[in-house]
Amino acid sequence: MGLRNKIIAVLMGGISSEREVSLRSGTNCLYALKTLGYQAVAVDAQADVARRLVEVNAQVAFLAVHGRYGEDGTIQGLLEILGIPYTGSGVLASALAMNKVICKKVLGQSGVPTPPYLEIDQRTPAETLAVAVERGLGYPLILKPVQEGSSVGVVKITEPGFLTEAIEQGRREFGSIFAEHCVEGAEITVGVLQKKDGPFALPVLELVPKNEFYDYEAKYTAGMTEFIIPARLAPDVYAEAQRLACRVFEAVGCRGYCRVDFMVDSCGVPQFIEVNTLPGMTDLSDLPAQAKCAGISFEELVEMILLTAGLDADRLGGVPAAA
Repeated sequence: MGLRNKIIAVLMGGISSEREVSLRSGTNCLYALKTLGYQAVAVDAQADVARRLVEVNAQVAFLAVHGRYGEDGTIQGLLEILGIPYTGSGVLASALAMNKVICKKVLGQSGVPTPPYLEIDQRTPAETLAVAVERGLGYPLILKPVQEGSSVGVVKITEPGFLTEAIEQGRREFGSIFAEHCVEGAEITVGVLQKKDGPFALPVLELVPKNEFYDYEAKYTAGMTEFIIPARLAPDVYAEAQRLACRVFEAVGCRGYCRVDFMVDSCGVPQFIEVNTLPGMTDLSDLPAQAKCAGISFEELVEMILLTAGLDADRLGGVPAAA
């Protein structure tokens, strides 16, 4: 029995700081699936999500959740317990990608360039940490939560005098944070899709935000970012960005699709920033724009993602990856 005869639960919303973005992504994907003729229903991924999945008799889950409790392996683990095939990466890859520090460590061992960084613990006084970060990374630098998405909580610091307070505030709001050297250069992102013979990279998208960097406002407010596709890169740098994106996909163990963000340094080297295992699917999101440049409509992209839910069909209950 094909997927057109299955009830597909589009999981959206949830309880993370990215709830509103997730609702926008999910609504778009739900509409696309219905337009394509699939039996799709919306499910808000809150605390009662397991009960809701049972109530709607969900047979496949299309994940449009972002951030904690949706993109970090937790909802994926629940779906595996329930025996419901789902789109996107599995438990381990999702958790790994969500933890930016551990992900950088893994990818560094896999030959993927990434900016220097320093972990920030909870016990050391912020003043002491500020001195260590200044000495180790210099300015400008970026402070980031270890496990948030959509640039939530990301702060760029360009000069002394603000770092101690920023560290204190970051630890207070997010718990685990880290400092990263700020690479000054082109900000690019590369979508990766999976076919049976392996991953392939979509056209490289260059992001030119009106804000100081590609923060939450720049990502989700119309007119706040200029999208340039294909990116204005030398051919060899462009090809290297696509190669590295596929390398990240494989090293992290992603499934179906992902989006990989880079900063291109002064030597033309794409420096890995982060990998998003459930990229946004809003009207302003990067992945749909890259797919469109490659001649893939939004509906086609959604269907390609849906069909990868069956890649682990034998383990998850036998749903075939076929329409």
